Amino acid sequence: MIEGISFLILLCIAMPLKYMYGQPEMVRYVGSIHGVLTIVYVYLLIKVTAQLKWSLKTAALAFIASLLPLGMLYAEFKIFRNAEQS
Repeated sequence: MIEGISFLILLCIAMPLKYMYGQPEMVRYVGSIHGVLTIVYVYLLIKVTAQLKWSLKTAALAFIASLLPLGMLYAEFKIFRNAEQS
């Protein structure tokens, strides 16, 4: 969820500040934080996929969800919560 929220902050706050108000500083900071969180997300996704023996389809859906602005909600409710219940 944190990675997804950082993506939304980047898209909805930092990018408009850069392109509408000429303030690129926010993109630099938020973009860097989002980049680190994305790397951590992918690392943890690989680790969890191996531990829980997820199919390639499930892992791919979780990865693709990280690329979409509200994909974290899909991943949270359709993938991660189902994994917790199993």
